Amino acid sequence: MPYTDLLTAGRIVQVVEPGGRDQVLDAAARLLGGGSPDWTQAIGDGLRAREAIGSTAIGRGVAIPHCHSAACSAPVAAFLRLATPVDFRAHDGCPVDLVFAMVVPQGQAQQHLDTLSELAGQFADAGFRDAVRAAGDITALRTLLLRLGPAQARSA
Repeated sequence: MPYTDLLTAGRIVQVVEPGGRDQVLDAAARLLGGGSPDWTQAIGDGLRAREAIGSTAIGRGVAIPHCHSAACSAPVAAFLRLATPVDFRAHDGCPVDLVFAMVVPQGQAQQHLDTLSELAGQFADAGFRDAVRAAGDITALRTLLLRLGPAQARSA
């Protein structure tokens, strides 16, 4: 399943004051939890537990926090563009300003790995990263990430 199938326009946001890594993970969990306090907590716990194992920063200012959770019945993703980069303890030492967060149900390991692989490839492309960073507003960002026409992105 392509990563674009996991996103919706409402889960693509620009974060003006991201705080630290834990605050970014909490913001991602709120988006992924769909407004449910219980799901948000469970997803946030899962994202932090995964991050404790090792940084999900893949370098060049990109992080892909992810986890498995019983809090969802289908894979869900969110994208956060941070106004101020945050330390995710990346191996290359670069702080993160592009965050693609994902949660998948328990038992969907292969789909999880396939999506992570697709994302790593997409964000390895310097042109794509530059375009995401250069998107002038939320509509342009959503258009780029969802591969929509501008009218579709505005109405999404």
